[in-house]
Amino acid sequence: MITIGSATFAHGLWLAPMAGYTDYALRRIAREMGAEATVTEMVSAKATVFGDKKTARLAMIREEDAPCAVQIFGSEADTLARAAERLSQGADGVRPFAIDINMGCPVPKVFGNGEGSALMRDPAHIRALVHAVVQATDLPVTVKLRSGIDDAHINAVDCALAAEDGGASAVAIHGRTRTQLYSGTADREIIKNVKLSVHIPVIANGDITSGEAALAMLRDTQADGLMVGRGVIGNPFIFREILAALQGASYTPPSLDERLEVALRQLRYAIDDKGEELAVRESRKQMAAYISGFRGAASLRNRVHQACTLAEVETAFEDLLQTAVSF
Repeated sequence: MITIGSATFAHGLWLAPMAGYTDYALRRIAREMGAEATVTEMVSAKATVFGDKKTARLAMIREEDAPCAVQIFGSEADTLARAAERLSQGADGVRPFAIDINMGCPVPKVFGNGEGSALMRDPAHIRALVHAVVQATDLPVTVKLRSGIDDAHINAVDCALAAEDGGASAVAIHGRTRTQLYSGTADREIIKNVKLSVHIPVIANGDITSGEAALAMLRDTQADGLMVGRGVIGNPFIFREILAALQGASYTPPSLDERLEVALRQLRYAIDDKGEELAVRESRKQMAAYISGFRGAASLRNRVHQACTLAEVETAFEDLLQTAVSF
């Protein structure tokens, strides 16, 4: 059990924030599949302060995907604090359960602006940023970190201690460096070292792609919870699998019929949220991922990648059902 602020989670099983993926539709599906909490795509603190409408939509939470934290990114204490204050109010009466500060994003544009994982260069600055945000909101403040900038600067422990000293209620650690991006394997030892060093909950992230991997992560790191990222793309059923593993129960993978039904449900949620044209375009990669691993799927994935309407995706899926045999 893990408690963050007033929210308590039986297993601390979260959907990780992923830019371009963890929109309302995927967050809602993840909750239906057993995720106990979700996090929005990262939201620019500056854009929030300036009142950008697109950014406001990224931060919107509904009852169906709650409890959900809003993740913000930036490098200036005042801007982060003002954004946190505004986002803490929520929209349509649904408030986030926490404000999460992104200190792990590795992409060049973010890193080059001194944001995301670049913040790990200076633990003292991390403390100041977290403190400013804590003072600006009545919600818990959490922080997402990586193991470090590169192999020569593995400092997740120092950064986590700084976040804790600044008032953070929990930290999530992705066991890769910024230079690794998503290559190689996640370092469980550094996550364990963070857990042994701080007194706030630690959530482990990286390479959680099955129930077995989830159990190994918890065993090797002693973490309080798990955050599933890329392993959920095209496979939100992973939350069912992990929960079964945690409970010592058997797990039956979904049939092709169920995979396609859930994929289309996710797409319809996205259409309800964004409109058909934008939703289909932004969901192509996820829809194609749902059918990976089935005979005959390769050519149909190409059709999905070119689809512009719900009907085109539905037709491709129907054709797969007629011909595919699982490997």
